[in-house]
Amino acid sequence: MRLKTSLLKEPKHKEIVSCVGWTTADELYSCSEDHRILKWNLLTNDTSLVVKLPEDIYPIDLHWFPKTVGGKKQPQAENFVLTSTDGKFHLVSKIGRIEKSVEAHKGAVLAGRWNYDGTALITAGEDGQIKIWSKSGMLRSTLASQGSPVYSVAWGPDSDRVLYTSGRQLIIKPLQPSAKVIQWKAHDGVILKVEWNSVNDLILSGGEDCKYKVWDSFGRLLHSSSSHDYPVTSLSWAPDGEVFAVGSFNTLRLCDKTGWSYALEKPNTGSVFSLAWSADGTQLAGACGNGHVIFAHVVEQHWEWKNFVITLTKRRTMQVRNVLNDAVDILEFRDRVIKASLAYGHLVVATSLQCYVYNSRNWNTPLIFDLKEGTVSLILQAEKHFLLVDGAGLYTFSYEGRLISSPKFPGMRADILNAQGVSLSNDTIAIRDKSDEKVILLFDALTGKPLSDGKPLTHKDQSLWTCLAGMAMANRELTTAEMAYAAIGELPRVQYINFIKEQPSKESSLAHMLMFSGQVQEAEVTLLQAGLIYQAIQVNIDLFNWERALELAVKHKTHVDTVLAYRDKFLQKFGRKETNKRFLQYSEGVEVDWEKIQAKIEMELSKEREKAASVPVRSSVASRR
Repeated sequence: MRLKTSLLKEPKHKEIVSCVGWTTADELYSCSEDHRILKWNLLTNDTSLVVKLPEDIYPIDLHWFPKTVGGKKQPQAENFVLTSTDGKFHLVSKIGRIEKSVEAHKGAVLAGRWNYDGTALITAGEDGQIKIWSKSGMLRSTLASQGSPVYSVAWGPDSDRVLYTSGRQLIIKPLQPSAKVIQWKAHDGVILKVEWNSVNDLILSGGEDCKYKVWDSFGRLLHSSSSHDYPVTSLSWAPDGEVFAVGSFNTLRLCDKTGWSYALEKPNTGSVFSLAWSADGTQLAGACGNGHVIFAHVVEQHWEWKNFVITLTKRRTMQVRNVLNDAVDILEFRDRVIKASLAYGHLVVATSLQCYVYNSRNWNTPLIFDLKEGTVSLILQAEKHFLLVDGAGLYTFSYEGRLISSPKFPGMRADILNAQGVSLSNDTIAIRDKSDEKVILLFDALTGKPLSDGKPLTHKDQSLWTCLAGMAMANRELTTAEMAYAAIGELPRVQYINFIKEQPSKESSLAHMLMFSGQVQEAEVTLLQAGLIYQAIQVNIDLFNWERALELAVKHKTHVDTVLAYRDKFLQKFGRKETNKRFLQYSEGVEVDWEKIQAKIEMELSKEREKAASVPVRSSVASRR
């Protein structure tokens, strides 16, 4: 995956471009210190003047009013907020008419952002204040007041929290007065930009220490970049939260959500002061210090299934390669590709206007149908059908292009659904409820109607904890498994997991995890291959596999007395006498001394601990090799 960038030979603006914002997937507005707002049409490659602002208005930030909420178009969607150096923000129409100017801060208004449903506007100022306004520009409250400028601000995914900068600190402040504020030192220099994605709930920050960082919503660091040559001046999440872009001086970088860098471009832009993704997540625009507006689109995405590798080579072109015979097919589309998915013998491609369904047995004649919305954010496939998610809702289609169902539920926000919160099978659609993430909503895939009389599953449900426990042990996530088993009252299993955690070596731990899953023979083999003979014998003693325990002890000429001692103790407990001929044979002339046995066992365990401690820890790079 990489960015394909484009710049005009000569800049259209005469001064620094301070901010950019998309009106549609192909139309962008840019604002500059030359007091002009320009409109860019990427379909016709035309650039036109929207308005010449008054000479006293130097724009800083621009944010369009949300176009849709819950699939319904907003009446004010053709307006945007523009902040400026004169301490005001301006509500501006699409044709450039200033509908209202509001005195907001002392000094420059450094940021202005609508919340996700457009019911509130937040502004941050050079005066260190953060204020919340109604959509008509009436002051509701002053959320914070501090001594240093607030350079950037962002709404939380549910518009109930606000993230803002404070020097080198980041602060998350809930709108509820009694709720806890989270604050942490995030950078070694002043933080210039923050972004909070509504889909993945992750935070981006960048600053004068020349680094960008990824955080979760509790302020825990997930990724820190190495130092760039210049301060990080802009950041922007793609709408689906899968990738983000970073801007600096003559620098544009594309990263995945974990912070790993896919691509680095070095365009002649000066500092990139603002970055914005189109609503469909295929195009990126940047406001440049030298008067340019840079455009970029994402190419070379890959999809793999069995022997097929599919690559997006251009915005409207895909290459299909069969790795078995190196056969190559080229797929051409009328419009640019937005999303794609490859599974179950089918390729599903959503463009800005249509959906294409290909069968892997025939790449020449796709089934094509029109889309209501051009902003498909998620495609999920099952064997018999597939699911599309766009800003308006969820839709299940057959591979013949027939609409099967469209499930709906109260408070549905299709714009924030992602692959971690939606799952599809041949008969069921499962959706994690964003308003209460312990709740899972289940729908019939064929009708779209709620299952189980409309009653959702909650994560206090015993069956869900049981499933989690099983999956956690299968993936050797002991801490998660311990919590899940505790939740369903399986205390013996919790104790056994703690016993596994206390094992002196990874071989012992692995063996007991196999034992936990009923794989006794595999556990014994693991111990024997590691030279842990006593532990292999003890495993069989614990399972009362007496003959196998004695067989191992005799074969390896060690701990015969240990096996005999435990066997004798076992028989005494039940008031029985030895009748097994092999045990009678080996017990002749063998004296059972529990003190010696315990000392010998402790010595074996001590050797195992010493051996485990002496194994060098390989570096992450070496382990990947």
